[in-house]
Amino acid sequence: MELTQVRLLVEDFGSCFRFYRDVLGLTPQVDDESGPYGKLSPPSGAAAVTLQQREHFAQALPDGLGSAAQGVRALVVLKVESVDAAAARVAARGYELLTEPQVQWGRLKVAYLADPEGNLIELQEWLATDT
Repeated sequence: MELTQVRLLVEDFGSCFRFYRDVLGLTPQVDDESGPYGKLSPPSGAAAVTLQQREHFAQALPDGLGSAAQGVRALVVLKVESVDAAAARVAARGYELLTEPQVQWGRLKVAYLADPEGNLIELQEWLATDT
């Protein structure tokens, strides 16, 4: 398991993008402050900060999860080798997933769960692509 990003769900994407780029000096993967998604990395190459417009995030969620995401400002994204295997481990340890594993945008397989305080966690498997 690898921490790949802390994702902030934002209303004003442009202002937040400029803050992390111009004030904190993080390097954007794509220098586009129009959104709806952006990844900005520190010089050390450590886990990235990503920004996603809240509405864009809500639209990508499976039916039924939208209410669980209400008011959420951030989520932890963990890269795993297999979302299905990670989901099975979570279930075996007595926690219930908020969603079944599913493919998003043709390149990620994801599942969501919440910690005891209700913070969202995305388990993310990177799928092979032709590009």
